[in-house]
Amino acid sequence: MYHLTGVTKHYPSGGEPVRALDGVELYVPDGGALVVQGPPGAGASTLLRILGGVERPTRGRVLLDGTDLATVTASRLGRIRAESIGLLGTGDGDHPPGPVGGLTVRQGVAAALAPLGLRPADRWELAGEALAEVGLAGRDDLLPGQLDPYARRRAALARALVKRPTVLLADRPTDGLSPPAAAEFAELLVRVWGGYRLTCVLATDDEALAGRMGRRVVLCGGRVADARRVAGTGRCTAGSWCPRDADR
Repeated sequence: MYHLTGVTKHYPSGGEPVRALDGVELYVPDGGALVVQGPPGAGASTLLRILGGVERPTRGRVLLDGTDLATVTASRLGRIRAESIGLLGTGDGDHPPGPVGGLTVRQGVAAALAPLGLRPADRWELAGEALAEVGLAGRDDLLPGQLDPYARRRAALARALVKRPTVLLADRPTDGLSPPAAAEFAELLVRVWGGYRLTCVLATDDEALAGRMGRRVVLCGGRVADARRVAGTGRCTAGSWCPRDADR
């Protein structure tokens, strides 16, 4: 469960700081999904980095299952990220996220388990299972450069899922894919969300994917706008709507 209150993020710019997020209030229940939308620079990617513990807010609370990611010690935050949070970056279709130089696809997925201290044999077995779940069984001995962009995106998803996280954060996961591949990947994301019972937050403008996930908010100028009035209009309406009581 995520519960954000008053989350603000400033970046220095030489003059007035850039306010990427401005008092964001959000709630995502266990096993729930939230789609974050908005124009470029609205703060969606910043929000996902804060949810993933990659960055800390300038102020505000970021509760994940009762632990405030904004104030927890660095060692504890690293453990939470290693155990509980799966991150799926956009990539550009050519360079999947993560340290994959010189590693086969399966070796790259297994490497994601190294912080957990598992035996190499266990890491290898779990990596094979994760690749099979995203449809890459039998291709795990290939190098990432030998895969097409859609297969590389699925390999990146396997890296995010191999630890069996409780949270999946995805930043524009279907961007850069062909329409058929984007539709298939959206279907895969919906399936793993339900199958793993994940708490899922996605930043995407892919309406086909957003429509499958249910809840959504729109960020505008770093603030939450009312998605019920904004969707489909192309306009931002300032507000502080929280999806806590919205229907899934």
